[in-house]
Amino acid sequence: MVYILIGLMCLAGCHYPYKAMLESEELEQQTRDSLTMLYERHYAPGINLELEADSLNLACLPLQNCINMIYKGDRVVVAEIRKDTTDQVDSIWVKLAHSDEVQGWVHETDLKHLFVPIDSISQAIHVFSGTNKAVFAFMLAIFIAFFLIRDYQQQPFKLVWFNDIDSLYPLFLCLVVSCSATLYESMQLFTPDTWETFYYYPTFSPFKLPWILTLFIGSLWLIIIATITAVSEVFRHLSGWSIAYYLVGLMAACVFCYLFFMLTTHLYIGYFFLLLFLLVFLRRLYLRTLRYPYRCGQCGGKLRQKGICPHCHAMNN
Repeated sequence: MVYILIGLMCLAGCHYPYKAMLESEELEQQTRDSLTMLYERHYAPGINLELEADSLNLACLPLQNCINMIYKGDRVVVAEIRKDTTDQVDSIWVKLAHSDEVQGWVHETDLKHLFVPIDSISQAIHVFSGTNKAVFAFMLAIFIAFFLIRDYQQQPFKLVWFNDIDSLYPLFLCLVVSCSATLYESMQLFTPDTWETFYYYPTFSPFKLPWILTLFIGSLWLIIIATITAVSEVFRHLSGWSIAYYLVGLMAACVFCYLFFMLTTHLYIGYFFLLLFLLVFLRRLYLRTLRYPYRCGQCGGKLRQKGICPHCHAMNN
């Protein structure tokens, strides 16, 4: 099963719509060139970028001594892409335009390391993909979990997984986050070109994308829905400081699941842990369904058997 999944992921990068469009005879040559450039370089002339470094020199080729300086936060547009086979450093040169007066060329390697697309989704990806930030978040999640478990041992309160509320939605949220992390790291491992193209041209729509991206975007929407549902369930079952404790623990659990499955998927064992997590969730769902086969007709509360509802005291025949 795992090998089949890996094989499908290796082929996922072949399903971009514009690759099939390249074979169409109805395309104009300029459109065909733009699509070819997008497929090969993952970005195309016209994309807007923002400088993340403190400053950068734009070379006014072929006059090497002419330099235009741009600074952190300056926005540029990709105007042209050329290939110079005589360049020993990087054969791909990219012309950037900050204004009519400030224009110049940089190596493609510098472009990809020093610039970020101005799209808010791309910038969010850039922020959350930093290794140092991931390590800090992981350590923070471990610290919060340790703090909550210590307090739980002194004075038991509701805590996700250990002493959970009578709802599977918080655990379902952790499962969806784990699936999202596994999909993300799988793209990094098997289809990096797919993710790089998405980075430069992101979207929240799961349609007309490679299937691996469709699953990933769908998982993000499912995280939003599961989060809203889980929080509403927490407020329905708890009150006072118990709500704060539980929500903090749930946040720490989600961060831990995300980073844990990213690391383990990179080592190819995350799929086993994800399958194990799914089996645990299905087992709890099965036991919960058998334990409470009925619902109150008035308040919707769970019932072990027909009769008086322990929540609203209504009679259920």
